[in-house]
Amino acid sequence: MSSSESALDCGPWTKKHLLGIEELSVAELETIFKASEFFVDASRNPEKKHTFLKGKVIANLFFESSTRTRVSFGLAARRLGAETIDFSPAGSSVSKGESFIDTAKNILALGVHGFIVRHSVPGTPHLLAQQLGASIINAGDGAHEHPTQGLLDAFTILQEKKKIKGLTVGLVGDITHSRVARSNIHTLTKLGAKVIVCGPPTLIPKEIEELGVRSSYDLDKILPECDVVNVLRIQFERQRSGLFPSIQEYFRLFGMTMDRVKKCRPDMLLLAPGPINRGIELTPEVADMPNSAILKQVTNGLAVRMAVLYLALSAKV
Repeated sequence: MSSSESALDCGPWTKKHLLGIEELSVAELETIFKASEFFVDASRNPEKKHTFLKGKVIANLFFESSTRTRVSFGLAARRLGAETIDFSPAGSSVSKGESFIDTAKNILALGVHGFIVRHSVPGTPHLLAQQLGASIINAGDGAHEHPTQGLLDAFTILQEKKKIKGLTVGLVGDITHSRVARSNIHTLTKLGAKVIVCGPPTLIPKEIEELGVRSSYDLDKILPECDVVNVLRIQFERQRSGLFPSIQEYFRLFGMTMDRVKKCRPDMLLLAPGPINRGIELTPEVADMPNSAILKQVTNGLAVRMAVLYLALSAKV
């Protein structure tokens, strides 16, 4: 950390890694939000930069496709004064047979202090945390968790609604294959929100209610209850075929349209973690309506990721 900036007083934090929301306490969630609030100006103003992580090197280790998360983390690291390395498995030693762990260890030997990891296999960031001495940030592991997405969704709700406790949040779509759904559920239920998951029966796990949520297969029935509706993407790349009859049928039953918006509370907040598929999960009119905070989520994601990187790489452990 540069001597020109002192540590933020944002609450308790002793974790070197961010592997999932499930392991975080309410106090730790509040610490992340407090730090995120500090970094909001830097997320909106390209001229506003910090030197908290000057001298640190952070590697983006992405084994799955990503636009928002990869770009957001890279920009967050640079806004904090860190250097960044972008890794892609295509054309790397992994394609020549080198193991994932050995590849990470070779990158670590270049003087890397932190890894941002996305992988299709659940638990991969946890394995790296056991094997490497650097900080590990989970940027999505299979259908398990996507912690910074859950954090930025909750942070957006907090900014727009001024609270989370007592709100009813509907998570609509492909719950079975969505790591975003799980991170949202862990975050929101810890903070006192009521969560309803909604989608086709084939896309809602039978055991999901064990996480403290309610499930429904009728979107029109739950919409009047919801203060927030978070529209999740259909995870076509993770599905086997035949989970619903057709895209048209899915949209008819679960697509957010302006007619459905009329059934919602006037101040309903619309979220979507992206990438959004207009005409499948929601219409263009809904995506762009005044109640939509989709682009605010992207902006808030930068602040949240700055907060997470700052906390993890500055932690006294």
